[in-house]
Amino acid sequence: MIEARHLRVLRAVATTGSFSAAARELGCTQPAVSQQMKALESSAGTTLLIRTGREMRLTQAGEALVRHASGILAGLTAAEEEVAAIAGLRAGRVRLVSFPSGSSTLVPGALAALRAEHPGTRVSLVEAEPPRSVDLLRDGDCDIALAFRYGASGGEWDDLVVRPLLTDRLIGLVPDGHRLAEAEGVSIGELADESWIAGCPRCRRQLVEVCEASGFTPRIDFATDDYPAVMGLVGAGLGVAVLPELAVESVRPKGARTVTVEPAIEREIVALTLPDLARVPAVAATLDQLSLAAAR
Repeated sequence: MIEARHLRVLRAVATTGSFSAAARELGCTQPAVSQQMKALESSAGTTLLIRTGREMRLTQAGEALVRHASGILAGLTAAEEEVAAIAGLRAGRVRLVSFPSGSSTLVPGALAALRAEHPGTRVSLVEAEPPRSVDLLRDGDCDIALAFRYGASGGEWDDLVVRPLLTDRLIGLVPDGHRLAEAEGVSIGELADESWIAGCPRCRRQLVEVCEASGFTPRIDFATDDYPAVMGLVGAGLGVAVLPELAVESVRPKGARTVTVEPAIEREIVALTLPDLARVPAVAATLDQLSLAAAR
């Protein structure tokens, strides 16, 4: 019989590429990893890993088992949480992953309301941008991923439960005293000759696509995932930027002005979970509070 603990070890070895690295990730010893892998291969009745030099390579059977492991482990976690909630053993726990501007705007109000209604529910929060956050969800390392996307990407989240939260428009940011600082609306083409400060990789890619559709390629002199750093660079007169409205809400820009940019650049903000996890009471309650926070 294949045991869940053995699947966790196999997934760690597949991700890290070695027994020693997997042991460090799992907080155990290398001999313990080796022993559990032998037990798993015995249960499976076939070789799952082949050592190639200093690294481990999955066999075809190993690849198949790793492919199913994430869903199996996530299903087990969901089952444990749902049974515990029904039995009244605990109110539940939720592992939430969010991108930074969501963490500073949507998450605080949602978690405060959740704590008020369900004081026994424990929620942990780590930050990651999509697609990394979505990978964490599929790998069973979180229960809810707060994510965003630009435009509809066919099939991107078809295996997940998608809770739409809001549409977040990107707005322009220019230094005080900039020739367009007092403008109500700005065509992105009017910024073609400016020095640009770009944000996260996904936002950066969208910026380039929109600018190229308007007939120019932006000259990106600075790139940072830190929104306050973007605002600081703009405020210092080092360039212009477009940022999500959520990001501007969370940090008051100094020395910079916001302007409406045309054509509109919008991103869809959603909360994602797995179908099995959506039935867990604590997860469902957290999704509800995120929806309410987005509507405020």
